[in-house]
Amino acid sequence: MKNYFMIFAVLLCSFQLSAQDLLDILDKETPKVDNVVTATFKGTRIVNGHSIKNRKSKELEFIIAHRFGRVNTGFGELFGLDQANIRFAFEYGLTDDLTAGLGRSSYEKTYDGYLKYALIKQKEGVHHFPFAVSLFGSIAAKSQKAIVGSERTFAESLYYVGQILIAKKINASFSFQLTPTYVHRNLTTIDADPHDIFALGFGTRLKLNKRVSLNAEYYWQFDKLVSIAARNSLAFGIDIETGGHVFQIILSNSITMIEKSFITETTGNFFAGDIHLGFNLSRTF
Repeated sequence: MKNYFMIFAVLLCSFQLSAQDLLDILDKETPKVDNVVTATFKGTRIVNGHSIKNRKSKELEFIIAHRFGRVNTGFGELFGLDQANIRFAFEYGLTDDLTAGLGRSSYEKTYDGYLKYALIKQKEGVHHFPFAVSLFGSIAAKSQKAIVGSERTFAESLYYVGQILIAKKINASFSFQLTPTYVHRNLTTIDADPHDIFALGFGTRLKLNKRVSLNAEYYWQFDKLVSIAARNSLAFGIDIETGGHVFQIILSNSITMIEKSFITETTGNFFAGDIHLGFNLSRTF
């Protein structure tokens, strides 16, 4: 009887060793992969400002952005609905990591163009990296005619913006982004206005269900334009994903929609009722 137990024990050990060897071989031969974290933000904008999301290669997006006047203007202005600022834009994925965009705003009849490049992606797996980094650069030109006595050259109508977008998806429901920002204007209204303004943006996304999320965004300026008593931009938005597009409903103290404007030229006090209702509507082709 003892011999049977000995034989059984030896066979069991041999089987365990063989199984372990097989598992080790399979583990060595199985390719190690990196899982790139996606859907940190559903749209290319958090609210007013850019998110790290890029268009896919050869993907074209058409965006209509609209901001009404201040809601505290009362019934006479239909709570701001009689006033409007509109921006139309096309954005195209040159590659999966590089997006280019061109737009035109009714505010100051401004044309703008930008490039956004995904430098580092948040990854899980062998080459784990805890957050994503994108680079953003834009140039804007104001084409509105100057009043007599305040004429300007084309170069004096230009504005430049550089940003580093640093984002992290914490879990399936929550993401946040930090956005160090530099804005330069070639011409200032008065000598006391700075040509260079540094700001830091904060953005979050809270997923409410499969198609709806709540976004918030705030830009803190380290320097401000004195001539217009500029304030920091604050905005809240609801993202609604409907098939081929993302629809955003927005409340903000900023009426403008490009970086040089809403970051440095906002004058409204959100908590005093200087709130602009707006929306972003995008369609991808």
